[in-house]
Amino acid sequence: MNPSSESKRCLTRILHAIDLSSLSKTDHKLLLSRLDQHFPALFDLLLQVYDKHYDLHYHLQQLVKTLASQFAQRNARLKKKDKQRLADPLWHKSEQMLGMACYVDLIAGDLNGVREKIPYFTELGLTYLHLMPLYKSPEGDSDGGYAVSDYRCVNPVLGTTKDLQMLAQALNEAGISLVLDFVFNHTADDHAWAKAARAGDEKYQDYYLMFDDRQLPDQYDATLREIFPSVRRGSFSYLPDIQKWVWTTFNNFQWDLNYGNPAVFRAIVDEMLFLANLGCDSLRLDALAFIWKDLGTMCENRPKAHALIKAFNCCLQIVAPAVVFKSEAIVHPDEVVKYIAPNECQLSYNPLLMALLWNSLATQKTRLITQSLSHRFAINPQCTWVNYVRCHDDIGWTFDDGDAAHLGINGYNHRLFLNQFYTGRFENSFAVGLGFQENPENGDCRVCGSLASLAGLQQALERNSPSLIELAIKRMLLLNSVILSIGGIPLLYAGDELAMLNDYSFQTDPHKLHDARWVNRPRIDAQAIALAHQPGTPQYQVNVGLRKMIATRKKYPVFGAASTQVLRTGSDHCFAYLRQTDNGERLLVLCNFSDSERELSADILHHLLPAREVTDLIEHQSVMLDFSNLLRLTAYQVLWLYLPIAVN
Repeated sequence: MNPSSESKRCLTRILHAIDLSSLSKTDHKLLLSRLDQHFPALFDLLLQVYDKHYDLHYHLQQLVKTLASQFAQRNARLKKKDKQRLADPLWHKSEQMLGMACYVDLIAGDLNGVREKIPYFTELGLTYLHLMPLYKSPEGDSDGGYAVSDYRCVNPVLGTTKDLQMLAQALNEAGISLVLDFVFNHTADDHAWAKAARAGDEKYQDYYLMFDDRQLPDQYDATLREIFPSVRRGSFSYLPDIQKWVWTTFNNFQWDLNYGNPAVFRAIVDEMLFLANLGCDSLRLDALAFIWKDLGTMCENRPKAHALIKAFNCCLQIVAPAVVFKSEAIVHPDEVVKYIAPNECQLSYNPLLMALLWNSLATQKTRLITQSLSHRFAINPQCTWVNYVRCHDDIGWTFDDGDAAHLGINGYNHRLFLNQFYTGRFENSFAVGLGFQENPENGDCRVCGSLASLAGLQQALERNSPSLIELAIKRMLLLNSVILSIGGIPLLYAGDELAMLNDYSFQTDPHKLHDARWVNRPRIDAQAIALAHQPGTPQYQVNVGLRKMIATRKKYPVFGAASTQVLRTGSDHCFAYLRQTDNGERLLVLCNFSDSERELSADILHHLLPAREVTDLIEHQSVMLDFSNLLRLTAYQVLWLYLPIAVN
């Protein structure tokens, strides 16, 4: 069979069988053009996944009907944005990009409150706002909203779907791209599909991975990684009312969807396009590494998972090409990069950078970040990293053991050290954090805590030590300086710009008590904002320092679409990289991750030759290139050495 010719015949048959008469002539022509362009790839991908399904043609026909229906429902404003983004596909690489992630209720109460905070967002410089899951979810514990009861219904506490559409339009008018979560590995156990499955409907039981006994679950469990071992051992939950086991990778109330069933793919495409048509600019693909299961494997990062994500992307390109995918693959670095491609995920979280930044602070050494990023930072030039210091989740130490071994570091032992350091169990640690999901069998866990508390501010304030406070402020600004300059979209977690400390109020809520991640999800109130605007406070110093770096970033294209070369400094304590645009604009970044002054060879300045004078954009002053003396960086100092154009 020739897939190309077969896909054309298939599409022709489908178009003869479905009714597109409701579309205007312009929309009809546009839809056919996009189908001609993207259906061959979609056909090939779904053939790879569902080649053994005799009814694949039926599912393809129903899928095209869904695409046509959602395309018809996409409003004129969004179709105009589709055209704009197709003409400027690398919009996300701009130096103007600055992101923030937040929970609606914690930052503003509800969606209307978020709309009222748009002036604050624009004044800070945001051009990208990720609203954490805001869909209807179970009362009580909902895994922070990642257990979705209804994709098309906003949590009533936060507002309505109409409120969300109005917010999306207001953000668009303010130049802020809206990011929503696409929770597609699982649904809540009270989703309509799950309720039908529980009631005995075989159609919907096949929407999930259900088993009559433990034979297959035991075989799968033998090779699976436990994600939430303190919640439940293994990856399956028993449903006594129907005497079945259901696959639950995460919590008992989050049922994994069965993508071996093409009807599930079609149903989720419909939900995805509904979200796209609300007006978002990006969809964060939650837990994408887990969506395909193969017996005898870890059931993560499987080839058919990639095929499915590419197929979802094809559907977006047909209906809503302004929307891009953001990968949330918190897995081994070799696997993270496999999701990053123009036809898969155009954006990707960079969990390796986050982990290595915190590692560098704990060890005061930069060997591992230099070794790892020297060959792991480069990605497809049409795609963009989303770089973050902290997020709503935990910190997992996702560095490569091979990179560590190259430096004589035992990866397993080093992770144990990092867990001890950031949970305050290591002598002389400055960090105040909590462990999350510790595995009693292997001692593995992750770390939770706000940026300020993990960087030492909480401990410094408790000890009332001006010198420790100063070091904590420098650590926070150092970490932010890297995500703002290394290349990609810098993403702040709401509250970190205010240097907010750990929030322990979750420990009094029985629905949150078991989930330490709530410690780094503070409620942002007027007091926190006022403290960050009160001169003399450490919160003020962090906020002002961050704002200055943000304003500087937006002025220079070298912070946007430019290449990044990680450099070896000759110092175990200093990290460096060179940014360069196509026209020769250059930025040499030097960072001291030590709490004392460090020296490095001035030879690194040769990357700025033949210039003799450059500008330090952090201090906004001229710097003469002096090769006769060693470079000296004070504790946690950062230099942004800028050269406007290549000097002849």
